[in-house]
Amino acid sequence: MEAKVYFTKVITPERVVDIFNKLDNKLEGKVAIKVHSGEEGNQNFLRPDFFKPVVDKVKGTIVECNTAYEGSRNTTSRHLETLKKHGWSDTFDVELLDATGPDLELKINGGKVIQKNFVGKGLAKYDSMLVLSHFKGHPMGGYGGALKQLSIGLASSYGKAYIHGAGDPSKLWTANHDSFLEAMVDASKSIVDHFNGKILYINVMKNMSVDCDCCSVAEDPKINDIGILASTDPVALDQACVDLVYNSNDPGKKDLIERIESRNGVHTIEAAEKLGVGSRKYKLINID
Repeated sequence: MEAKVYFTKVITPERVVDIFNKLDNKLEGKVAIKVHSGEEGNQNFLRPDFFKPVVDKVKGTIVECNTAYEGSRNTTSRHLETLKKHGWSDTFDVELLDATGPDLELKINGGKVIQKNFVGKGLAKYDSMLVLSHFKGHPMGGYGGALKQLSIGLASSYGKAYIHGAGDPSKLWTANHDSFLEAMVDASKSIVDHFNGKILYINVMKNMSVDCDCCSVAEDPKINDIGILASTDPVALDQACVDLVYNSNDPGKKDLIERIESRNGVHTIEAAEKLGVGSRKYKLINID
């Protein structure tokens, strides 16, 4: 079945609200809004003012989780300091889901590599979620989009190591690569099941470096900005973004494509469809 993916070339805070309004609004009760807070020193992450209109409309809480590696977000105290420095906590209500333990353990139905996902216990208080993703490259995943936000993004610090290690946190950087990608997909399935469809997704194709917002020293983007996309299906959404990169006439796309292909990034999308997270078939609907 084709999923609907809405698209606009106009990249403004107001346009984020416009494309959000095209979605079947399933956000009920207490709403979590997942963003990437940005590693200190990163120049490419999307700032709070860009998302303010849509966050104000949803009236949700910005949520994040601690990282599993050294940096400005690997402990609660350092992450809270970074959230303030980057303007998130001064602009919105913010919660670090894994600020205190124990983690919330979610069962993964049909997981290929892992059968449980460790997320911050704060997730349990939310009824629905808006996933705001900055689409760009990634040093390990090849690309970062909605599926990465659902998995690594929402995992606790321990959960991130568990996913990266394909079930063995001691193999944080050494696990079989495709198994790591499949573990990300397994984790995303647990979040989709947990919210039972009450999740909406927006990907912003702006500042598309080959590096993630988790890199304190990131490459500058070579490819020009493309637009904003939204869907109720994270698989279709990520697939549409990848297709837009490949179909772009911008010669700068070669660096981002090389990053995606060298890390087998499309395997994440393939595995997600196979696991039932969503569909790679979509209809792109231009709202301009």
